[in-house]
Amino acid sequence: MNKFSEDPRFAGIKPFEKKVWLSSPTMHGDEQHWVDDAIQTNWVSTIGANINEVEKQIAERIGVKYAVALSCGTAALHLATKLAGEKLYGQARPNEGTLQGHKVFCSDMTFDASINPVAYEDGEAIFIDTERDTWNMSPEALEKAFEIYPDVRLVVIAHLYGTPGKMEELKSICEKHGALIVEDAAESLGAKYKLNGAWVETGTLGDYNCISFNGNKIITGSAGGMFLTNNVEDANKVRKWSTQSREAAPWYQHEEIGYNYRMSNIIAGVVRGQLPYIEEHMAQKKAIYERYKAGLADLPVKMNPYDPDKSQPNFWLSCMIIDEDAMAPQVRGERDYLYKSVSGKSSPQEILDAIFAFNAEGRPIWKPMHMQPIYRTHAFITAEGNGRGRSNAYIAGSGVDVGADIFRRGLCLPSDNKLTPEQQDRIIDIIHRCFR
Repeated sequence: MNKFSEDPRFAGIKPFEKKVWLSSPTMHGDEQHWVDDAIQTNWVSTIGANINEVEKQIAERIGVKYAVALSCGTAALHLATKLAGEKLYGQARPNEGTLQGHKVFCSDMTFDASINPVAYEDGEAIFIDTERDTWNMSPEALEKAFEIYPDVRLVVIAHLYGTPGKMEELKSICEKHGALIVEDAAESLGAKYKLNGAWVETGTLGDYNCISFNGNKIITGSAGGMFLTNNVEDANKVRKWSTQSREAAPWYQHEEIGYNYRMSNIIAGVVRGQLPYIEEHMAQKKAIYERYKAGLADLPVKMNPYDPDKSQPNFWLSCMIIDEDAMAPQVRGERDYLYKSVSGKSSPQEILDAIFAFNAEGRPIWKPMHMQPIYRTHAFITAEGNGRGRSNAYIAGSGVDVGADIFRRGLCLPSDNKLTPEQQDRIIDIIHRCFR
């Protein structure tokens, strides 16, 4: 163990015997049945009863007409983005993307799988700052972005950590400007949002919608994702593209670029076995969130927020943010960091290191996309306008950057749905001791 074993603040705390994970798969046994069925019937490729059944069950649960099972959430996001580009700008040449020469407004605080498909299709992502009420795309910043770039017609919106964004406002702005929405619901499967007075699930809130079954999600196939739509032509197009765009000919014939993106029947078997447990998993995740909220209530921190009148998160990850006046000194480089322990204060990196020292996994808040080296030349829009080049040696400015601030002061806590109350109490104790 590192310096924490010698730090008197942590005297008496023992490391967990088994690793406590951020969010790991939880198997129940049903998964094995459907995987075995696929193997025993020899349907192990990209056709089979498991695929058909999970597409049917997901579509019915979420409230869409069609679900297309794909190899991963990133594949779903890529084909959704490609489809949106084709809808807006027409079919692209084989050596070009459907967004070539066009800008796309994108959530800033998200995993890069939300954004990279814009680059796959030769588009240019413009990042929209975050709001503090849900840690998702700011409607005020989006409206400002349309003032600066009135020709943009596509917006990619993600729901961070399982909490729906302010979709009623965001959809209204997009409709006003004639823009389509790609909804990234990879982290929010099962979450609900109150739209125009009616509760609907995330995965229905965009023109093109995507979910993920990655190994750390609320339910998993070990991999996998889905494209969701009410449009049969869109569903058929995604199915075609995901199976190498084969045409109805006796030989291999292709009129469009295609991809090997279809879900396998074995992966679908795991998903099929997980589906009956989604409500149980969400209840476990919510209980973890509530225990953290109660256990940390006496510290100068807050949990990741949501609006209970407008949303029902799936509570995929529990996160916290340290109050500004309780932040101990912390600096981060590109791959390293440095912090100082101060009595009565702490920092995300100190807490993460302490948790890790006792064999548990936390994680920094997703680093905003506009701060990533690969996208530093891309525009970034805040509620005040252009978020780049705001510093000035002679004139004071606010330099608003909500996402960067949440990244600086926030962290993701161990949120595995197998986390016991006793284990969580120890993690809460460790966090308290960081502030001593």
